[in-house]
Amino acid sequence: MTIYQVDSARMKRDLATLVAINTENPPGQEREAAECIAGWLSAAGFDLSFSEYAPGRTNVIAVLKNGVGPCFAFNTHIDTVPAGSGWASDPFTLTEREGRLYGRGACDAKGPLVAMVEALRLLAADPQSWSGTLMGVFTADEEVASEGAKFYVKERPPTIDFAVIGEPTSNATFSAHKGSLRPRVRVKGVTAHSGTPELGVNAIYQSAKLLGLIEEAHHQQVRCRCHALVGNASLTVTRVHGGHADNVVPDSCELLLDRRMVPGENEEEVKAEIQHLLDHAKASSGVEAEIIGWQATTGGATETDSSEAIVQHSLTACRRHGQPEAGPFGFQGGCDLVHFRALGAKGVVIGPGSLAVAHKPDEFVPVEEFIAAASIYLDVALAMLPQALAS
Repeated sequence: MTIYQVDSARMKRDLATLVAINTENPPGQEREAAECIAGWLSAAGFDLSFSEYAPGRTNVIAVLKNGVGPCFAFNTHIDTVPAGSGWASDPFTLTEREGRLYGRGACDAKGPLVAMVEALRLLAADPQSWSGTLMGVFTADEEVASEGAKFYVKERPPTIDFAVIGEPTSNATFSAHKGSLRPRVRVKGVTAHSGTPELGVNAIYQSAKLLGLIEEAHHQQVRCRCHALVGNASLTVTRVHGGHADNVVPDSCELLLDRRMVPGENEEEVKAEIQHLLDHAKASSGVEAEIIGWQATTGGATETDSSEAIVQHSLTACRRHGQPEAGPFGFQGGCDLVHFRALGAKGVVIGPGSLAVAHKPDEFVPVEEFIAAASIYLDVALAMLPQALAS
């Protein structure tokens, strides 16, 4: 039996290199980081390719074929949210203090990415221990709309049987996540001079009527849909914009709705329900409203059944490497697992670091979790890929 030795010093160097490459999204511009990742994995023996859905918005795909067997993929994203202000140290210089590595992307998700690269290197160096196809699929734009993952799926890639998605989970196993839809709704009114408002129809007042119906729908219909791992579905309003002049009754008011879906809900059916709500508003309260567009989101909800082998082996690996509360759990937000599920892959989400510090100043990943993640990833891959036949 092979004893694998994770190179913690190399992992820290790689994370420092990747954090130093600014991939704030917007604008993204993941190309430089993608080329860096490709260099690491090419040196390990992988075949590398790039795909771009827009200039500089680059996915990197690494493939290593090693005999007959399933296809196993690691995936996470190259982009980060903007660094913002309020940092105690330079967000693009990896800083270690008190057992933590600080930097933008340290846990979301350059830390998971580097741990995956380490696992891929170790697997590539020991082809006698596994058989099948091993992949690293590292994508652009997850933080805004998962355009990189969506583009990858549209390219009709080879079948992927199993996938591990890297996101900060404190090295616990997440096997489900919510999805989201964000319709932009325009409420109509009739303009008039503000000195004679009775001659118009105030679109903001009309919107207030619709807001009440939206809140009612959330409490009476939507939140009743509950999933064991991710909790309740939801419907809320996150933006309101109305009026264009101080002395004019507004004839238009726009609302942005946020509809969080749970696994089992159908996107088209949810869209139809939202339209039905607007139709009801007109019939019951005289509110004229229409959907004028849909904001891009990461995608729909999904889950991998807890009884599946990849979930069970992931739980075992997480416990083995220091996480006693291994799961399975569910994300309240979305991630790219849904897109790999669309390819037929059974998958989980695992990674070092906590969502509680992601997207904030002084984002960090605990050193122990970061190093342990590479061993977790390695164990899961070995559990899902059959042992190579002796020659």
